Amino acid sequence: MIRSLWLATLALVTTLALSGCGYNDFQRLDEQTKAAWSEVLNQYQRRADLIPNIVATVKGEANFEQETLTKVVEARAKATSIQVTPETLNNPEAFNKFQQAQGELSSALSRLLVVTENYPNLKANQGFQDLRVQLEGTENRITVARNRYIKAVAEYNVLARQFPTNLTAMMFSYQPKPSFTVQNEAQISAPPAVNFDKPGAK
Repeated sequence: MIRSLWLATLALVTTLALSGCGYNDFQRLDEQTKAAWSEVLNQYQRRADLIPNIVATVKGEANFEQETLTKVVEARAKATSIQVTPETLNNPEAFNKFQQAQGELSSALSRLLVVTENYPNLKANQGFQDLRVQLEGTENRITVARNRYIKAVAEYNVLARQFPTNLTAMMFSYQPKPSFTVQNEAQISAPPAVNFDKPGAK
């Protein structure tokens, strides 16, 4: 009887200690970051699924810049070839590799959309315009999903670093999670300058 009471008391004290040190908060925020990350991946996949139709439509335009199309196809292949697992969230190197590949795809798509402005037939093609609207909507969804993920990771990382919950983080090996960075991202995502003048043209 006394042993059972002692064990129950010990369990209660342990539960209160873990709760007071942020253990439950770590569980909640960890699930929150995973959910936010899943939404980011869903939107990136939605974008990747749109690209083949966009490329196929643009290919129908006579004399369209093949190099531009090739870069989009290659960037998509690279971005979708990266294996993303739950461990990616705890691996800054893998996370940055994934982020870089998605940034390169954004850049290639931006260039493609800039170049299409020089082709009146594409601008008048309703199918292409519908795809473009879907792509722009997906880019907006990506931005929203990324912002939610950034917010979720920020909350988790604050908990992992501040006292006394950092002690719980050390005890259970809860490492700060990597987040999207803005350094160089604007440069990666910005469409490059396009010069439609051919060499030697007057």
